[in-house]
Amino acid sequence: MASVFQGVDLKRNNGGDEDASKLKGKVVGVYLSAHWCAPCRNFTPVLKKFYNKISDDDFEIVFVSLDRTQSDLNNYLKEAHGDWLYVPFGDKNIESLSDKFGVSGIPALIILKRDGTVITKEGCAVVFSKLPKDALSAWKA
Repeated sequence: MASVFQGVDLKRNNGGDEDASKLKGKVVGVYLSAHWCAPCRNFTPVLKKFYNKISDDDFEIVFVSLDRTQSDLNNYLKEAHGDWLYVPFGDKNIESLSDKFGVSGIPALIILKRDGTVITKEGCAVVFSKLPKDALSAWKA
């Protein structure tokens, strides 16, 4: 898993820096979103509740912002996001992460197995349709 984010600086919404190696062995949701996107602003609080209900050390979300300014990102993090990881604004890896998963629209939530392979690119639909613990159990299987 850490190889997907190798060379990517990660931060936690609470302000701390995180090493991508801490993602090793975890199921990861890669969340691509932006403050300017109304559907994203509607989905993010739903994802936050989902994430908080899981509260499992084997699951993490990495937010990849497609915001246009640092200020937009900061406001979005403050207004709606959970205490998950994010790729800092302007990071050179943002575009390659988006390309790697073939994201053509946002919000997008790509769920990755512990080894970094894609479980589903339809994570948003799963968040709306399944109980958090049930979704995580299926993703871990």
